[in-house]
Formats: sequence, C-alpha cells, structure tokens
Amino acid sequence: MTFKAKREIENADVIVGYATYVNLVRSLIKPTAEIISGKMGDEVERAEVAVKKALENKKVAVVSGGDAGIYGMAGPVLEVAEKEGVSVPIEIVPGVTAATAAAAKLGAPLMGDFAAISLSDLLTPWSKIEKRLKAAAEADFVIVLYNPQSRSRKEPLVRAYEILLKFRRPDTPVGIVRNVGRKGEHVVITTVKEMLNYEVDMATTIIVGNSSTRILNQRMVTSRGYALSEKT
Repeated sequence: MTFKAKREIENADVIVGYATYVNLVRSLIKPTAEIISGKMGDEVERAEVAVKKALENKKVAVVSGGDAGIYGMAGPVLEVAEKEGVSVPIEIVPGVTAATAAAAKLGAPLMGDFAAISLSDLLTPWSKIEKRLKAAAEADFVIVLYNPQSRSRKEPLVRAYEILLKFRRPDTPVGIVRNVGRKGEHVVITTVKEMLNYEVDMATTIIVGNSSTRILNQRMVTSRGYALSEKT
C-alpha cells in the first residue's frame, strides 16, 4: 500500500471492507475505530454503510485489495453516493494493483502496451470476456489476467488458455504470481503451453507475454525496442 493509504487507515473512525482485506490491515486500525466487515459479494451493502457512516460526520476508510479503483470499491462507493444524492467528500487513495506488483516480481513484462482482463464472470458475461481476450491476444498485447480461477470456477481459465494458444506461440513466457506481497507469495515463470500445470486461485495474477517478451536471466522482459550498444 502507499504511505497515504496507511495514514488514512490509521486515522479512520470507521473501517469498512471485505473481511480478508480488513484482517490484512488490522494492525494499523486504531483501537477506538468501528470495524464493519463482510463477505465477498456484499460490495454494494458495504458501500451503502460507508456512505451512511460518512453522513454521521465520521472519517470512513473503505478498504480494498491492491488499488481501490481497479476491480475495487471506488466504483460502488461513488455510484451509491450518486444514487442516494449525498455529497460527502470522497477521496480515492491509490494503491499498488496486482498487475504492477506481480510484474515487479517477474521482471519487466509490462514495458509496452498491455491489457488487464478479469476472468470472473460473476458480473461480466463470459461472451464479453471472451471477446476481450480474443481482441487483446490478436493485437499482441501483454495480457494480465485477474481472478483467473476459484474452487467452483475452473472453466474460464481453460477457455482463456485455448484462446491464447490460437494467437501466441506455445513457448511464449507466462508469469504466475500467487499472494503477491503477502504471506505465502509464490512466483513461477513458465510458458503458455504449460500454464495450466500450476496451482492458480483468486489470489493469483497471471501475466501472459507477447511476441516481444523473452526470458533474460530468469526474468520476464518485454522489449520496448531500445537499441542496445554492442560490447567492445
């Protein structure tokens, strides 16, 4: 997280968030703060509670994983505030999203244009996800896959794999990072052909290289095309 995010959590009167994320920052929460946590899928309800608490003139911190504005709680909070016609001041505090955190562990795979695509079809129909995957793969973007697989949702990653093989060489580098920046972090560099042979869950970020991505000293690097001088 950023230093500003840390300060906001420490100074908040109310902490609202998914229970897993709240637990990750519990050591930063002041003893007098009210904690309101819940399960995945209750995002709108949490946004409503956060707005209600802010209307009580309390300093509220809504906690997300990574960056609140990337698959996080920034959108629901702003939408709820607009729907209810309230004008409490809302500040979006940036964090470090999984794409850039995972990229740093892998090397430099995001040096050129890239696309971030969530494989979760809970809120987005699979037909739209598939269309985006095909477009990004055909356009030779490096592709960051969020929410690739859960216990009950295995098929989307398999179907994404099948799409990728149509547009990428089988030996194209792929990075798989679980629990990035957290306890149990695990980093693997493999290939498109072998990417399904590793443990993947909702805490995993997958970065699929493009035609310019290579493995250099056990790191993924996507070349931007700089002219490197020859050794003399």
